[in-house]
Amino acid sequence: MALRRSPSSTCAELGSNGAGFSRVSTALSESSSIYSDPPCTLTRDASGTGLRPRSVLEPKGHQEEATAEESQSLLQVVDAPSSPQASSEGQYFCDGLRKVDYVLVFHHRRHGSLRSTGAASVSQDQLSIVSNGNFPPPSGSSDAAAGRGAGPRREEAASAGEVFMELGMARGGEPMEAADHEMHLIRQEFEANLLEAGLEVERDRETKAHGPSFTRIHAPWPVLCREAEFLKIKVPTKQSYELKEESGFGSSMSSLWRKLNQPFEPKIPHQDHGSTKFLSHCFSRDKLHMYNITSKDTFFDNATRGRIVYEILRRTVCVRTCQTVVSPICLVGWPMAADGLSQQVLTELQGRNGISTLIAKGVYDAAFPLHDGDFKVTGPLEERNDRQVLFEEWARYSAFYKYQPIDLVRKYFGEKIGLYFAWLGVYTQLLIPASIVGIIVFGYGVATVDTNIPSLEMCDERLNFTMCPLCDGACDYWHLSTACGTARASHLFDNPATVFFAIFMSLWAVLFLEQWKRRQISLSFSWDLTGIEDDEEHPRPKYETILLEKRQRKQQKKKKKKKKNETVAEKLTWKDRLPGYFMNISSILFMFGLTFSAVFGVIVYRITVSALMAMSPDPETKSNVRVTVTATAVIINLVVILILDEIYGAVALWLTELEIPKTETNFEERLILKAFLLKFMNAYAPIFYVAFFKGRFAGRPGSYVYVFNDYRMEECAPGGCLIELCIQLSIIMLGKQLIQNNIFEIGIPKLKKLIHALKEKKPTLKEKDGERPPQQWNLDYALAPFEGLTPEYMEMIIQFGFVSLFVASFPLAPLFALLNNVIEIRLDARKFVTELRRPVTARAKDIGVWYNILSGMGKLSVIINAFVISFTSDFIPRLVYQYMYSQTGTMHGFIDHTLSFFNVSNFKPGTAPHSSALEDITVCRYKDYREPPWSSDAYQFSKQYWSVLSARLAFVILFQNLVMFLSLMVAWVIPDVPKTIVEQLKREKKLLVDLFLQEEKEKFQLIQSLFVKPNSQSPTAGPAFPVLGRYSTLPSGPTAGDGGGPRARSRAASFSQFSDKMSSLPRKENANSKHTAV
Repeated sequence: MALRRSPSSTCAELGSNGAGFSRVSTALSESSSIYSDPPCTLTRDASGTGLRPRSVLEPKGHQEEATAEESQSLLQVVDAPSSPQASSEGQYFCDGLRKVDYVLVFHHRRHGSLRSTGAASVSQDQLSIVSNGNFPPPSGSSDAAAGRGAGPRREEAASAGEVFMELGMARGGEPMEAADHEMHLIRQEFEANLLEAGLEVERDRETKAHGPSFTRIHAPWPVLCREAEFLKIKVPTKQSYELKEESGFGSSMSSLWRKLNQPFEPKIPHQDHGSTKFLSHCFSRDKLHMYNITSKDTFFDNATRGRIVYEILRRTVCVRTCQTVVSPICLVGWPMAADGLSQQVLTELQGRNGISTLIAKGVYDAAFPLHDGDFKVTGPLEERNDRQVLFEEWARYSAFYKYQPIDLVRKYFGEKIGLYFAWLGVYTQLLIPASIVGIIVFGYGVATVDTNIPSLEMCDERLNFTMCPLCDGACDYWHLSTACGTARASHLFDNPATVFFAIFMSLWAVLFLEQWKRRQISLSFSWDLTGIEDDEEHPRPKYETILLEKRQRKQQKKKKKKKKNETVAEKLTWKDRLPGYFMNISSILFMFGLTFSAVFGVIVYRITVSALMAMSPDPETKSNVRVTVTATAVIINLVVILILDEIYGAVALWLTELEIPKTETNFEERLILKAFLLKFMNAYAPIFYVAFFKGRFAGRPGSYVYVFNDYRMEECAPGGCLIELCIQLSIIMLGKQLIQNNIFEIGIPKLKKLIHALKEKKPTLKEKDGERPPQQWNLDYALAPFEGLTPEYMEMIIQFGFVSLFVASFPLAPLFALLNNVIEIRLDARKFVTELRRPVTARAKDIGVWYNILSGMGKLSVIINAFVISFTSDFIPRLVYQYMYSQTGTMHGFIDHTLSFFNVSNFKPGTAPHSSALEDITVCRYKDYREPPWSSDAYQFSKQYWSVLSARLAFVILFQNLVMFLSLMVAWVIPDVPKTIVEQLKREKKLLVDLFLQEEKEKFQLIQSLFVKPNSQSPTAGPAFPVLGRYSTLPSGPTAGDGGGPRARSRAASFSQFSDKMSSLPRKENANSKHTAV
């Protein structure tokens, strides 16, 4: 990077003493401000920065010749805001005109003295930390500038509000920390580079020895135009067209629906609900006349301005970072030149040391755009800022019944966050029909529980089914009628309507994905995201560091082998990532083992507690064994899941860092997949165990399977495992949502806020005594940083699994998910509006890898629900009995059919009950399909077992293929792109082509009229100029040309037509846009 000095003014003053201190006054570059006079650029000692300044440092005699105008372009620090607008809102520079688009924060530690405004003189061994031209020159500055020397210059600077900070040695002889000195020099270089990029910088006077220091950044109009063109930001043009409206019955139904929805619509000021849409086009500085620019300050909204500044911050080079912050090894073996790093090194460092690297290395603590003022609602609706409107109409819990203002969310937070809330809204809306159907299914179970024949048979004491003991030795025989309550509760969820509900929910998952695709494309069209290209991504700081270290090792090997033609590595290969991959695989397997160990530990708890409670002499305790053990075990499972969730989130982040992804998108995708895999196993492992493994390997009386040689494997309840699966699913789902929402998302942030408020209590009292109130950047810095949408998506994806995967066992799951999401939307909205710093807007066309995860879970839900219905519930055994074995074609005798016989004389020694309250027991019953003891194949699987197993497998195949076929039919019937969107896209394309052709035609006619000879009937100069687009911004009137021929205009000339001088010219098209009816 070559820093040049403007020839029009003196920009550096270097006066050094024996200690070698220098005073530097930083000024604007030529492109940095549209308000200041021709300025000069920053220069520095080459030995301090590694750069070669090419400017000539003039002696003090030349410096005394500086004009008074130079003082206006010098960068100055400022006191409290000087304008009412800036002081009231905290959104502007101290001149009250330039908007603060971005804020950089660092904690500044001073070891020397501060120079106050009224101080008389300052020694030369100080560095003036200043900002760019926020104050006009003080009165009398012209006279002072005419004959000032070193002393008067310092005095004038002090009166302007400069802060002087000693570098190297403080006045008391205390040495400044080397790390702080280096950090300061890096910040100084970085901010000087921002000035060269065209940004404007302001910094407040520092009055505290410790604490945050804020650097505020403003992007002027030329920079916004330049970056908007580079980023291909779409903006509306003056041309608009009428949307095609429905007619006939469809129109009347649409108007009726709008009237019914009116109470649920949020009140958004200046919201256009009309049938007119403006054509959008990528911003171009050559086509400024096409856009409806009423004000340069408001043409780009705050979110777009913040994004533009972030792009500049991200790609701004800071060479000193590699030299002083990363480590010295990154420069070993790099080609050096006499003036520091060579051009090859500078080229390699381009785009690698932006703001993300500086924050990662601790040079800055934070960087963020500002919120639009306070969120507390004041004044009428039309005068509220976007943040206040969002808080009033979106982030309050009392607005739970209203639709989300998605367009305003997108405008304020960007497309990526807007798509998340739009997806959450579509998911929540579609949970309404699923909840209604689930309530109907549950109601059917309640209505038919008193007429269900299997439940009545289990509760009938006259049948007197004597069951085998539940444990060895201590447990007695028991009657099946004692499990009457379990059987009745099981029927509420295990009834014929459950099969219909499982099929419905499988189709619902497909319908949800199709509906979201249509909604996503509609939003892409209305948000002008169609046809956008992915933004160029810069490498992550850790990737850059490891790549530099690899380069250093290669250079060292090259130096030892003396091979000069060896190519330098441009990227990391799989060999560099192999240790990370190995650690990932081994760690994930270990985490799987940890999850299974937790599940097994709960199984052991259930077995041991069941045995201990069965040995209790208290009959009340014995009767409540299953309920007590099941409830306590599920609560333990819930606590373990919540703890492991937090652990797995941190582990997934650590493992992703080990893989060294190159870009943030790659990093996010890998993190999502790892976190989802670990959290999926953690949340669903105990549910999978109850659904498909519990009771399958317990054995039979006389031949049980034991754990630790003493405890029998647990069996399902007499009513089946489905009721236990329902209990497990409901407690984990509800507990996870309630605890995570109320404690993790509400309680912990409020606790942190309370602790922070207690810490800041004393400074607040001091502010009341005379210090200025905190500005917007102070308030925003106190908020929590935005850390991405992964936790929000992950919570909803896990909930989607509860709703879709095991919904056959718990039809009320969609209802509880709906109630949770109604609160979750407002909770997340409140968090984004009031508790988080404003994130940088990010363009996104879709929700990314989350859609693939949803699609995969939807397909998996079909298989899991098929197995739950066929193997976990008693639906298939009932069908087989009714149509194959029932004498009357009814369910009478079903319970007796499912119970096998066991001769108590076949108990192994020590396993029979020691004492029994029942007398003369020779045969007991147990639930299984096995041959009786008097059969030749005693205790072997019976023919009924194989018939039921065949029917179960057939049902799985039939259910899966039926649902898959219906899903394909639904996806085929519902097109991904709505027909109206297709038609409007075609219209817009045609209108844009017509608009450009008309523009070219008008330019050609204009050139003909400008360059035609007075006495000639045909143009002579027109055909000689094939590039007509350069003249698209020529102003009308005779002053556009000199009459001697065409003169190429610079691109900057197109900005003049929007200056204040041109605002008085009549431009009817700005006020009344052209409408084209289509």
